[in-house]
Amino acid sequence: MDTITLCNIKLYAYHGCLEEETLIGSDYRVDVKVKADLRKPAATDILEDTADYVLINQIVEEEMKVPSKLLEHVARRIADRILHEIRMVEQGKVKVSKINPPINGDVSSVSVNYSFTR
Repeated sequence: MDTITLCNIKLYAYHGCLEEETLIGSDYRVDVKVKADLRKPAATDILEDTADYVLINQIVEEEMKVPSKLLEHVARRIADRILHEIRMVEQGKVKVSKINPPINGDVSSVSVNYSFTR
């Protein structure tokens, strides 16, 4: 199984359990890795034959715009849309990181890693 990886997608979003998190927002980083058989697009050189990383990035941007309390929920929505919209994807991982989380400590980020499979 081959992989396509999007690293360090930077976004500003409004996720969190605290009211101020949904009002003020914060910086996020998302990484996505999908697995699919890439032999056909490697041979044909046709965009429609592959798991288009532009579409994956668009899915991430759109789902990150929908406020959620939990990063787990956001990651699952991203994974579900990838599986629904890109049929050749068999499995993957989504990592959603909140930069400088409000947890009363010197922590640069917190992350949720969510694995998915068809």
